[in-house]
Amino acid sequence: MSAAKQSVLFDAPGPKAKRRILLINILGVLALLGLLVYLVLGLNSAGQLAPEKWNVFLKGGVWSNFILPGLLKTLQAAAISIVTSLIFGFIFGMGRLSHNKVIDWISTIVVEFFRAVPVLLMMLFLWIMLARSGWVEPQDSPFYAVVIGLTLYNGSVIAELIRSGVHGLPRGQREAGIAIGLTRSQSLRLIEIPQALTAMLPALISQFIVILKDSALGYIINFNELLFNGKLVGTGNSNMFQSLVIVAAIFIILNFALSKLASVVSSRLSSRGQL
Repeated sequence: MSAAKQSVLFDAPGPKAKRRILLINILGVLALLGLLVYLVLGLNSAGQLAPEKWNVFLKGGVWSNFILPGLLKTLQAAAISIVTSLIFGFIFGMGRLSHNKVIDWISTIVVEFFRAVPVLLMMLFLWIMLARSGWVEPQDSPFYAVVIGLTLYNGSVIAELIRSGVHGLPRGQREAGIAIGLTRSQSLRLIEIPQALTAMLPALISQFIVILKDSALGYIINFNELLFNGKLVGTGNSNMFQSLVIVAAIFIILNFALSKLASVVSSRLSSRGQL
C-alpha cells in the first residue's frame, strides 16, 4: 500500500503525537521491567532461584533417563501425526472439493465432526477404547491415542485449509486447465492443488506447530513424552517450577526452529515462483 493510500486511512502523527507515543512506549517498557523485577524478587524470596533447585539439570542422568527420552517421544508422535494429518487432510480436502455430492457430503460430515470435538477428549476416548479393546499393548495405548487424536483433529483442519485454499484461487486457473484439454479433476490435481498448497504454506506450518504443542496433552493419559517426564523430574527432586521452565524452553526452541524452517521453505518457493 502506497503512502498516498495510507494517508487516506489515517493522518500521520504530528510532533505532539509522536512525543505522546514515545512516552507511552517508554512507560510500557518500564512497567514490563517492573513486573519482571517483581516476579524475580518473588521467586528469589520463595527459594525458587536457589542453585540447588537448578543443579539437578547439570546431571547427565536426568537428561539421559527423562528429558531426552521424553523429547524423543514428543518428536516421534509429532512427526507421525504431521504425516498422517497431511494424508488425512488431503483425502478429505479432495473429498470436499469433489463434484460428487455424496463424497462431498460424507467428507463434510467427517471434517466438521472432528474439528468440533476437542482433541483432548478424542485422546481420552481413544486411550480408554484402545486399552480395553486389546488391539494394542496396554503400555502403547497412550502413544496411539495421541497420534490418532492429533491426526483426526489436525487432519480435519488441514482438509479445510486445502478446500479454502483452492476456492481462494482465481477462477482463471481452472479455466486455463480446461482450455488446454484437462478435465476438472485433472485441473484440480495438477494445477489448483499445487498452487493452493504453496499459498497456504504459512498456515500449514502453523498447524504443524499446533501438532507439536498439542502432543504435550498426552501427559494426561500417561504418555511418557517431554512434559510427562519433566513432571517426573520435578516430583522426584522437589523442583517442579524449574522442570516446567526447562520443558517450556525446549518447546520454545523446537517451535522457533520449525518456524525458521517454514520461513526458509516459503522464501525458496517464492523465489522459484518468480523465476
